[in-house]
Amino acid sequence: MADTFSCFVIFAEMRTGSNFLEANLNAMDGVMCHGEAFNPHFIGYPNRTEVLGITQKMRENDPHRLLAEIQRQPDAVAGFRYFHDHDPRVLDAILDDPSIGKIILTRNPLDSYVSWKIARSTGQWKLTNVARRKDAKAQFDAEEFSAHVETLQAFQVTLLNRLQCSGQTGFYLAYEDLQDVDVMNGLAKWLGVPARLEGLDSKLKRQNPEPVVSKVSNPDVMIDALTGLDRFNLSRTPNFEPRRGPAVPGYVAGVVTPILYLPVRNGIEDPVTGWMGSLDSVSPDGLISKMNQKQLRQWRRGNPGHRSFTVVRHPLARAHTVFCTKILSNGPGSLRKIRDTLRRRFNLEIPEHAVDETYSRPQHRLAFEQFLMFLKANLAGQTSVRIDPNWASQTQVLCGFSELAMPDLILREEDMTEDLPWLARKLGRMNPAPAPRAEADHPHALSGIYDAELEALCQSVYQRDYLTFGYGPWR
Repeated sequence: MADTFSCFVIFAEMRTGSNFLEANLNAMDGVMCHGEAFNPHFIGYPNRTEVLGITQKMRENDPHRLLAEIQRQPDAVAGFRYFHDHDPRVLDAILDDPSIGKIILTRNPLDSYVSWKIARSTGQWKLTNVARRKDAKAQFDAEEFSAHVETLQAFQVTLLNRLQCSGQTGFYLAYEDLQDVDVMNGLAKWLGVPARLEGLDSKLKRQNPEPVVSKVSNPDVMIDALTGLDRFNLSRTPNFEPRRGPAVPGYVAGVVTPILYLPVRNGIEDPVTGWMGSLDSVSPDGLISKMNQKQLRQWRRGNPGHRSFTVVRHPLARAHTVFCTKILSNGPGSLRKIRDTLRRRFNLEIPEHAVDETYSRPQHRLAFEQFLMFLKANLAGQTSVRIDPNWASQTQVLCGFSELAMPDLILREEDMTEDLPWLARKLGRMNPAPAPRAEADHPHALSGIYDAELEALCQSVYQRDYLTFGYGPWR
């Protein structure tokens, strides 16, 4: 037995050739693959009642027990197949353990989709005797296929990111690689298994070897649908921002009112928390904040019926506020080091010291345009300056929220006067204070410098936010 891995996992999906891969691995001395060990509907294989003495009921009670049993096999490198919809309770343990070898098997999603549709129609999921092959054609469904692709891609991105962040390397296989005995033997070497195959397993037969167009009953519909897919992501908005966590210490909760605010840094946090404090007759400092994840869970459990919300802002208004408060200003709360760097290296034309009455509106217009140009480069990963949460895209910040839970409501600044009082009344505060409004920026308001050029520049910087939240021109 090899010392390289305690066990292995085959990350695959239905109709990707995972049965054939497993059959070839099991043909090697010193390898034992236990099928879909964590399939929620059966254990290992549809006709099995246990894996390594662990029954399905035992696995349901404690899936980590089965994983540990697979890892401790003394006479073989044991493994299993794991699909995106298998027991999620063990996924973190699998991905976080570098002693578990990760084999990642993929297939053209159109081929796997059509094969899946045919197998569902015929009920034939494996073929060992060509004479018993059942023939059928798939009915292509554009929406179903789109959902199929999105599901597969999302899981693959998860795997890739988790392996990257933990410094691990998987063994990647395409469906076509399974027919190459040298690749199979390369996989054995990677697993640390001395056994080699002289030939591939001959029991399993490919069920539908015809071209994909001939395997569907409505090929014209399929072709039309596929022409609408952007295979090369030509229209995709590039995103070079780092992934963000949920930033729980910044969350703000009511003392009595079961309301939770997930702030996006955009310049209206203080008015919103001031309004929240008025619901419970406390100052903003009297609200619950600086929680960790455990304390947040406790607050949620102790406040049944709670509601959470966040507030997004027009990207141009948000960028102008952060420019005025964090970059132009050099007082408390400003980003002084970044301010100095922008002045020295990016030629940002702002005063070295505090702004005074000599700082004109045209100067402000020019400096803000320069700041937007910096943001464009910064968010594209082209500068050494960190992407600060104050100007990270609001879309990316909300993605970070989703690691714990997305807010119940995503409000827009322009709708707060109606939406926040409605939310308060929903939570039993029938006479809430008027909704807050953000104060005008100083020393010059955005309305005094706004023009189409600034708008177009901001749209090029924050295209994702404009698309995600449906924003048009600020004015």
